[in-house]
Amino acid sequence: MNYKFAIIGCMVLCIAAFSSSTAYSQQLSAKEIIKKADDKGRGQTSKGEMTLTIVRPGWTRSISMKSWSKGTEYSLIYITAPAKEKGQVFLKRQKDMWNWVPSIERMIKIPPSMMMQSWMGSDYTNDDLVKESSIVVDYTQKLLGREKVREKDCYKIELIPLPEAAVTWGKVIIWITTDGFNEWKVEYYDEEMELVNVMNAYNIKQMGDREVPTKMEIEPANKKGNKTILEMVNIVYNQPIPDSFFSQQNMKSVK
Repeated sequence: MNYKFAIIGCMVLCIAAFSSSTAYSQQLSAKEIIKKADDKGRGQTSKGEMTLTIVRPGWTRSISMKSWSKGTEYSLIYITAPAKEKGQVFLKRQKDMWNWVPSIERMIKIPPSMMMQSWMGSDYTNDDLVKESSIVVDYTQKLLGREKVREKDCYKIELIPLPEAAVTWGKVIIWITTDGFNEWKVEYYDEEMELVNVMNAYNIKQMGDREVPTKMEIEPANKKGNKTILEMVNIVYNQPIPDSFFSQQNMKSVK
């Protein structure tokens, strides 16, 4: 009889623990969910290699690159291929962004008004690549509920920019997986609340110390046949990178 009571007691404790964990998950605010996803995607630092494929109705081209980032303040991208663009470097340091073009030995400062312009002819913007705007700081977050997207249970969250935020999107809707806090789908709307771009993530794999999506596809809503695919070759997180690495001087020598 005591043995049976022990089993029942153990079952009660397990159910209580599960219920407590579920309740905690349900109690997370929209901002807490967004912050978990943002922190996971960025890490304190990151260093990786990736390939960007631009797909158009009549042609396709790929760009290979290395990237380094540190928090929300610093980002550097070095183009490794094709030969025509090899050696170009993009640097974001706090609120400023530059482009080093070795073929003309020229350093070009990219003004804030250009952050939403196409990056290298793709469907990504300058802002997307260096993550200038922050989904945690520059937007208010509202939990709309939960939905299943491509077999993944997700939190559905609406982001509305703060009045003083220097962002172009009028609204962003983001789906974040409940089991791993990965950004799984994102819809971007303009100031007229018209859908502009849709991003879908795929292929969750172990990268460094975490599991993250390794393939992201952006498709413009009104440009049939256009698509940009960003694929992670490798990436590691939280390895020390000094602030001095993200400098105009280093843009000319980084490899």
